[in-house]
Amino acid sequence: MFRHQGESRTLKHNLQIAIILSFVAGIVNVTGFLAFKQLTTNVTGHFALFINDVATFNFWKGTIYFLYIFSFLFGSFSSSFLIEKFKENKKLNVFFLPTIIESLILISIGILSNTIEMKSPDLIVCLLLFAMGLQNSFVTKISNAVVRTTHLTGLFTDLGIDISQLLFPKEYPYREKLKANIKLRIYIISFFFAGGLVGGFLYSKVDLKLNTLIFCALILIVSLFYDNFRYQLIKIRRKFTSNLVE
Repeated sequence: MFRHQGESRTLKHNLQIAIILSFVAGIVNVTGFLAFKQLTTNVTGHFALFINDVATFNFWKGTIYFLYIFSFLFGSFSSSFLIEKFKENKKLNVFFLPTIIESLILISIGILSNTIEMKSPDLIVCLLLFAMGLQNSFVTKISNAVVRTTHLTGLFTDLGIDISQLLFPKEYPYREKLKANIKLRIYIISFFFAGGLVGGFLYSKVDLKLNTLIFCALILIVSLFYDNFRYQLIKIRRKFTSNLVE
């Protein structure tokens, strides 16, 4: 699910990565909000607040929202840059790098929250937005812009469009593709919601606080290495089968 691109990528691959990453994004979203009362998976709200501060000439106050927006943008840029930089290396899974960086950021925030007092919450929010920018960028590239996992506005828009097109079979005859798109979007929304519930439970009820982010990182790392293990297993099986044929 972290490797297949282009024509080799199937709905199953997109569903698998959508489930994992939207679940993680849901946890990060709730954890960030409960800890800092800020949105940490998208920048729509921050952009509105930034424009409001600029319009009322509170430029200095609006700087922090600009930094939030820039952090998400820089995360997206960094992820895409790393993927383009190393995509010619056939031995390296280029999506490994942004996923590991995201995991390290989440783990670092969780560990540091246990050892030092968080005196710079805005910095932590920026780091979380950077991590979500990383994630949204690489899942967009790997799925050819089919999967988005860190915000729901576009998903609900696309879901509404797809459902309406089902009602006009003559104009939109590709029913199976439409149904596949609807299924994918429902999965993303559902697991984002589920991630939010789990994040809220772990943060508040289990009292993990920012250690909840470590749980997110473990999901990413286990998924990445499991995917790599399956890939290596498939290569060995194909090689063995090829040798038998020869």
